[in-house]
Amino acid sequence: MSVAYTTHDLDDGLRSGMINTQLLEGIALGEVLKESFGWQGPELADLERHRMIRELVGLMATNLVHTTDQQLRAGAVRSPLHIQRLQTNSVRYGEDMQRRHRELKDFLYRNLYSHFRVLRMAVKAERVIAYLFGACRSEPAILPNGLQAAMEKRGLERTICDYIAGTTDRFAIEEHHKLCDPLEEP
Repeated sequence: MSVAYTTHDLDDGLRSGMINTQLLEGIALGEVLKESFGWQGPELADLERHRMIRELVGLMATNLVHTTDQQLRAGAVRSPLHIQRLQTNSVRYGEDMQRRHRELKDFLYRNLYSHFRVLRMAVKAERVIAYLFGACRSEPAILPNGLQAAMEKRGLERTICDYIAGTTDRFAIEEHHKLCDPLEEP
């Protein structure tokens, strides 16, 4: 389930200012959170935001666990093998929470994932990753020494992909900078 992704993204959107509390009006889970804290707005302090996101995680996780428990009991599940044989997914939200979660995900898509700042960052990230891949592919010796043996086992492209996928954003940007800036120390 995407409890962590959805709540983390909402938190990021609120913290960055790409999403404001007025945008949450009319979103069912947003309204539940505002009611549970008696929040009137329009400003949302960091501590309030943190508490609201924590409450949202709790609401969604509790619903997920409760609904899953009901499904397992209804299916008289006795073993992991029995779960695999069920015709439906046992791990899920209740219908109301599923609808609310979908509404929140759609909201995030419209207001965060499609935000011009996010799209610009995605373009920049794609360029950094493509550059790192190309540089490592054209000169494999720039990869850390520990990866040289991996190239023999997994192949060059797979090794490069695994290497880049294992980096943090900051590290990838620093590596890009080191490779592109002639005055930067290697």
